[in-house]
Amino acid sequence: MKLNKAKGLVAAAIISLALSGCAAGADTTGGTMLDKLGKNETTLSLLGWPGYAEDGTNDPNTDWVTPFEKETGCQVTFKSYGTSDEALSLFKTGDYDAIAASGDATLRLIAGGNVQPLNTDLIPSYAGVYSFLKDRDWNSANGKTYGVPHGYGANLLMYNTKVVTPAPTSWEVVFDGASKYKGKVTAYDSPIYIADAALYLMKHKPELNITNPYALDADQLAAAVDLLKAQRANVGEYWSDYLKSIQSFETGNSVVGTTWQVIQNSMSAKSNTASILPSEGATGWSDSWMIASKAKHVNCAYKWLDYIDSPKANAAATEYFGEAPVTNDACQYASKGFCETYHAGDEAYAAQIWYWTTPISKCLDGRTDVKCTDYAAWTKAWQEIKG
Repeated sequence: MKLNKAKGLVAAAIISLALSGCAAGADTTGGTMLDKLGKNETTLSLLGWPGYAEDGTNDPNTDWVTPFEKETGCQVTFKSYGTSDEALSLFKTGDYDAIAASGDATLRLIAGGNVQPLNTDLIPSYAGVYSFLKDRDWNSANGKTYGVPHGYGANLLMYNTKVVTPAPTSWEVVFDGASKYKGKVTAYDSPIYIADAALYLMKHKPELNITNPYALDADQLAAAVDLLKAQRANVGEYWSDYLKSIQSFETGNSVVGTTWQVIQNSMSAKSNTASILPSEGATGWSDSWMIASKAKHVNCAYKWLDYIDSPKANAAATEYFGEAPVTNDACQYASKGFCETYHAGDEAYAAQIWYWTTPISKCLDGRTDVKCTDYAAWTKAWQEIKG
């Protein structure tokens, strides 16, 4: 695994893209839902995280794009990006037919009219996708589906078993109890990390009435910011490059903090690390493939969305990247134990994950008597937190 899922800082200028005035699912797209498929075009331009469309160039043994090209006649060009703000900038050029986007970008794409509602009847493999990944805040709006899942995972708590004792069961060890490990706490480097603090407060300060870590009014955001400013004094390193996170734990510079399952799997035995899903639950991601509202090759784009959720392709893509596949049938093509390690299809486990979702002014928790803070406000707050 040599990937970098660097979902880093999102520029305020891009984040403010129509979100402040948009409803949580405002259907402002310029595209319309396709009624039926036509003849496949000859090309398809994709944009996504590194490792989401491998054609054998990086590794001759890793190639799920070529079979798609042979099957459909759609010749794929793929460009990877490093952050969600970069993704939005590139996608708005109109040069791409489809994008694999995380929940901190999907609502911005919908609100900006950049993606079209999908006719899932034209995507047969979608029927096999786990139900708990369908019709969610980050991939749907106003009863319409805008994205099909690619893979999903949780932001876990990693700790050094020799240093962090007793073994933690709560995020308390990186928040209220972080001073015990001053200078060796690590945290994810992105405004979306504010949701991790909100999730902790949701369980430990119920008087704040937080019911959704992505739906924070001004007072709730202020509480999360205060918690993160206090944590800042104990953080030795923020990370977005997972390879640097591995190195930090291997050297002992970090002993406790946020991680991904793929990071834990990459650690050597001598690192003495373990990872858990804490008692409060966790934030996480469910990435979605979405089609441009004015896609030039819409038929090939639909074929790709159907293909990437087909069992063999989805197994190959998610195992290469290090996340859970989105269909049960994919597990028959994955390596032994892979689906168990990543808790694929475990609905009880998935129910403890609050998947990244773009905060917007219309509260995602259903409140109508207050205005919630949008991602622009979160970005400004994150800059203040880090100094």
